[in-house]
Amino acid sequence: MKFWDWYLKIAVGSALIGGSMELFMIKSGFYDKVTVLEAEKRALESSPEAQAMREALNPWRNHDSAERKNS
Repeated sequence: MKFWDWYLKIAVGSALIGGSMELFMIKSGFYDKVTVLEAEKRALESSPEAQAMREALNPWRNHDSAERKNS
């Protein structure tokens, strides 16, 4: 390969940038915040109010069962 040193420099630079981003996210508590937000989101989505709203907003919920009964 003609440009193997160029590819090596790009790979090392990318690894350094990615590692520094991960280190920043660990040190700043990013993953802890995201874990809490995802848990709150899942709890809200599984609540009875959210399920009722999802059923009310889906006009096609009974369409498939009606089609199967007709055929």
